[in-house]
Amino acid sequence: MARTLPATAERQVGRTSGQVSLLYRWGALVARHRRLVLSVWAVLLVLCALTYPRLEDRLTAMDFGVEGSESAQVDALVAQHFPQLGAEQAVIVVRSRTSTADGVEFRIAVEAAVAAAQQVSGVRGVISPYRGLPTAQISSDRHVALALVGLDGNMAERAAVARDVQDAIGSDASGDIEIGLTGYSAVQNAATDMQNADLARAEAIGIPVALLLLVLALGALAAAAVPIGVAIAGLLLASGALFAMTTVTAFDSLVVAMATMIGLGVGIDYAMFIVSRFREELLHAEVTDRRDKDRIADATGRSLSTAGKTILVSGLIVMISLCALIVMAAPIFRGIAIGVATAVTSMLIVGITLLPALLAALGPAINRGALPKRWRPADAVTLVEGDRPGRWARWAYVVMRRPILFGSLAVAVLAVATLPLFGIRYGLDMGVSALDDTAAGRATTVLTTNFPAGALSPVEIVATGAGDEALTTEGRARVDRFLADIAQDERIDTVLPAQDSDGRVLVMAVPGVPFDSMGAIDLIGELRDAAGEAGRDGGPTVLIGGSTAEFVDLSDEMTSKLPLVVTLVLGASLVFLTAAFRSIALPIKAIAMNLLATGASLGITVAVFQWGIGESVLDFTSAGFLQVYLPTVVFAVLFGLSMDYEVFLIRRMREYWEMHGDNQFAVAAGLTHTARPITAAAAIMVAIFGSFLTASTLELKQLGLALGVAVAIDAIIIRLVLVPALMQLLGRWNWWFPRSKSLNSDLN
Repeated sequence: MARTLPATAERQVGRTSGQVSLLYRWGALVARHRRLVLSVWAVLLVLCALTYPRLEDRLTAMDFGVEGSESAQVDALVAQHFPQLGAEQAVIVVRSRTSTADGVEFRIAVEAAVAAAQQVSGVRGVISPYRGLPTAQISSDRHVALALVGLDGNMAERAAVARDVQDAIGSDASGDIEIGLTGYSAVQNAATDMQNADLARAEAIGIPVALLLLVLALGALAAAAVPIGVAIAGLLLASGALFAMTTVTAFDSLVVAMATMIGLGVGIDYAMFIVSRFREELLHAEVTDRRDKDRIADATGRSLSTAGKTILVSGLIVMISLCALIVMAAPIFRGIAIGVATAVTSMLIVGITLLPALLAALGPAINRGALPKRWRPADAVTLVEGDRPGRWARWAYVVMRRPILFGSLAVAVLAVATLPLFGIRYGLDMGVSALDDTAAGRATTVLTTNFPAGALSPVEIVATGAGDEALTTEGRARVDRFLADIAQDERIDTVLPAQDSDGRVLVMAVPGVPFDSMGAIDLIGELRDAAGEAGRDGGPTVLIGGSTAEFVDLSDEMTSKLPLVVTLVLGASLVFLTAAFRSIALPIKAIAMNLLATGASLGITVAVFQWGIGESVLDFTSAGFLQVYLPTVVFAVLFGLSMDYEVFLIRRMREYWEMHGDNQFAVAAGLTHTARPITAAAAIMVAIFGSFLTASTLELKQLGLALGVAVAIDAIIIRLVLVPALMQLLGRWNWWFPRSKSLNSDLN
């Protein structure tokens, strides 16, 4: 029969050790010095707010390079032996609907743009269509002409140079002549601006929805406003920290978007857990007057010693998972790891310093604007001995009466959702089609309409002798045969004349397919196989580079290092959770359930974005693959986020287990007090992540869906079905730990 928790016992939960814990003492100390703490935070947040707009100005293009890869070697050889070309070839596109390249007005516009670009710092050289290869740089109808611009520097520096070139040439010249800059860095700049706009729109949608959900979850307007305010403060702190770090490293718009997305979600969740516990402590202590400072300080300390400890454990697990990404020799993974870890750290700092000071200042005023009693959560309503068990407890007992049935159904649903993951394909869609309203987007459209689709970013082929020596006569003959063979490939439109420098050769091959298509990716693989054949038996070293080659190298790096990332995440999580739960079974169970949830969410993401299910609803066109970096990033992030709810739920169950020694009752009571906040927290995260489905850029849509679906699965299927089912099946073994004699004796 379902049991209820007497009010006297309810007041004792979590009080046996909270008063002597370090977090309790810290929380009480902050509460007693709340005015000082709030004043310091006010100054700090003003300073951080001033850095927010400046951080956007320092964002760079996304760097998809891989250290030591073949494409990186090509970049180094081009910079060493062909410095006159620059590290990247951008394209100035000049078009007129009425004039042709032979007209005086058209020619003046081209020469003016060329002269302006040559004056920009970081531009290595500009090849005018009238002095370069007119047949390749002027369209067949002669209404479009291209000027090639060599950009110097690393990826971040080239993005800045491309922006300066666009500003220098302007968006038009005179009459009906249109001028624009395109190329990898120019497109990336436009994508960065679009991601910033997507981020602002998502925040405008997600935050109000989160506030509404908080009101329903906490049952009071004041209690709902606090987590939103605290999360915004955390974002400002993260912004200030990232701005400071831009002096030693570079961040792109995706890093900031992910830091905002995840930081906002966890910040609201962490604050909500502490606010919920604080209100419960006030209720138990019967605090009704804000002048009762001692008991308010005690309630603050107890909140930090319980819920505060939980968020610290959760936050540390998130950061442990993110740290595993550092093994990837690619800036994009390291940037995401640093950016998201900074956001989570900022939320933890705010949660254990600013939040307790704010709660202490509010005291019982945290309950202002309360909803009617029947709409308030259980922790905000006094429990009386003999009350009937709530709906969450009743649900827990239903599951625990048939644990095998419910557990099997839950696992089956997750397994089916995981199946599409086994057919996953990786690629990289640069989202050029979404940039039609930008100067770079219009220039790109003109370029790809009037020239081969791959002209936006040609394949770079560098040939040298062994050890970067000059080519021998035999070596040069082999290179010529290799170039003649690839020129016959129907996917290659043009192989431009080779350029020689000190016995080394550089060739640009223009594909007839877009540089970010699966066709281009397959082409790179076949070109590298052919290059390997050309270099056999002491032949020349032929390397394939360019933007598409970078995507291939990034995919290879991710695929090769993914097992190591998974091992690090699982191993570190197991050790950490074992210490946190003081149990053997619970950490193993938690990791297994998280793998199921993560696999299911990625499987659904594959079905949507790779298979194209729901294209019209979500407003996208399937590229036939997932963004190459998404699965690894989603795995690391989700594994940490999922542990958030696991830690919150299990720690509360353990409180009741230690009081009563009744596993079934501990599961029901723990679920009663955590199901509503977990469900609310999950709904808030889904709202935050789901708001990114409105983004124009594909990676934000994919991330938003993957994270949102994973959180929903975790809160509904895992926490409400699989956890109580497995907890019932394991019984007292849930709490067994080798060093715990009392628990061991209970099992005998």
